[in-house]
Amino acid sequence: MNKIKKQFEKNAKLLSVFVTAGYPELDSLYELIPALEKAGVQMIEVGILFSDPLADGPTIQYTSNVN
Repeated sequence: MNKIKKQFEKNAKLLSVFVTAGYPELDSLYELIPALEKAGVQMIEVGILFSDPLADGPTIQYTSNVN
């Protein structure tokens, strides 16, 4: 939590993104997270499949859809 607090102390505005683990490919996070950091994202939230996808919005529901 200290790293998050420090980010807010340094910046009035932060770029934070949410990604779903395993979307669009199972191993996507290995390339996605470093690319997001390089692009200037300060905070990355990684979500996992949720047992009740209706609790999430339509975009997250879509990324959590298991084919």
